[in-house]
Amino acid sequence: MAISVETFFLDPDAQGTLQAQIQQMIAEGILSGRLRKSEKLPSTRKLAGHLRVSRITVTLAYTELLANDYLSSKGRSGYFVSDNAPEPPSFPPRPEAEEALDWSRAIGQRFSGGTLHTKPRDWARFRYPFIYGQTDPTLFDHANWRLCALQALGQKDFEPLTSDYYDQDDPELIEFIARHTLPRRGILAEPEEILVTMGAQNALWLATQVLLTQRRTAAFEEPCYPSLRTILNQSRCHLAPVGVDGEGLIHSEIPPETDVIFATPSHQCPTTATMPLARRRALLEKAREVNAVIVEDDYEFEMSFDGAPSPALKSLDGDGRVVYVGSFSKSLFPGLRLGYLVGSRPFIREARALRASVLRHVPGHIQRTAAYFLRLGHYDALIRRMSGVLSERRRVMSEAMALHGLEVAGQSGTGGSAFWMRAPEGVDTTALAAELRARSVLIEPGAPFFDEATAPQNFYRLGYSSIPANKIPEGVRLIGEALRNWP
Repeated sequence: MAISVETFFLDPDAQGTLQAQIQQMIAEGILSGRLRKSEKLPSTRKLAGHLRVSRITVTLAYTELLANDYLSSKGRSGYFVSDNAPEPPSFPPRPEAEEALDWSRAIGQRFSGGTLHTKPRDWARFRYPFIYGQTDPTLFDHANWRLCALQALGQKDFEPLTSDYYDQDDPELIEFIARHTLPRRGILAEPEEILVTMGAQNALWLATQVLLTQRRTAAFEEPCYPSLRTILNQSRCHLAPVGVDGEGLIHSEIPPETDVIFATPSHQCPTTATMPLARRRALLEKAREVNAVIVEDDYEFEMSFDGAPSPALKSLDGDGRVVYVGSFSKSLFPGLRLGYLVGSRPFIREARALRASVLRHVPGHIQRTAAYFLRLGHYDALIRRMSGVLSERRRVMSEAMALHGLEVAGQSGTGGSAFWMRAPEGVDTTALAAELRARSVLIEPGAPFFDEATAPQNFYRLGYSSIPANKIPEGVRLIGEALRNWP
């Protein structure tokens, strides 16, 4: 039996080459049972004409499927679904009976139900996306990243690609972090004092699990990175929120019973305040006074395009009490999930053991690809390019906000990629965000950065990492108009 050519069509939104799309289309038809064994496929000429592609493209797709035993060829008769093609999966029918187990009693600890701080998945379709932390495809060096990924797939790198590192990391990536990345922050560390993580959030989770118990107290910034609050709540430790001003964490408010202090000195999240050197030293003295560990999330230090970045808190630490969290995900792309911890050997030893017990290690191919991208200078070139573009966007945005009377609540003196904003009293920025979304404008309401019970409703964040400079003035005008007409 011959398969009708009308059975086949290409998805206009599909990714990959036309040859790969045709291969996938036919393979999926076989695996779904829609195309059955011994059925004849349309000729290469007929399918090419139907799909409006080159005949050689269809021929190459058929040849690849032939090599993988999805298709067979019978002389001049054409191509057929192979008798050895994979069988469509068959599953027994699901029983109709309701589950007898009471899951409300079976679940011992709940992790759902909290407010998850997420970005709209379709943010790129909005005309004015003032959201933070997403990749601008016009800035990312896709070509060189792809070349580095292909290089990491080569025979030379077969071992880092396929090996089980167990609790270890790619030595080339560790070497680059130790000898190039950290010294720029004034930090000197040996390879045994560095651990690669699945992004900064995973690093914060590891630090929390190692350092805190139900009897210990964590001091953290209020407002703060929403996921940190979730991580701390899951640890069941005692929480001590500490206020933030124009210079970051107010160290004098740290209670004496504090065991661990979480801080973002480079660019406080979300206010963007940069902690000056004098306060960094005072924070270290306070930690020494209460005998606390400091977890320093060096948030956005690469984006210090308006001036030289201040030395990392870790670089000023003479006691070994600072645990440093770094990340490549913010500066490259969030889906990379690649960060690192730097700390004293006893801490890294425990964090390494914990990581090994839950995810063993970060995938070797990702680590080696990043190592090549860093070592070949692509990362530094990308940061320079991004810094220039973000500096211009920041200037355009500052002028537009001043023109339309928007109030900036927090502002870094050294760059960054967002503004922390304050709307007039009585404005609910969650409702404002919904209203603006209907006008193709995305903003981030500020409430998720605060404790839910006491969160003010009139703060919001405007990012400029994902919006072209020429769209900023009109987007800011729409925000100003919505605020003037509120409610």
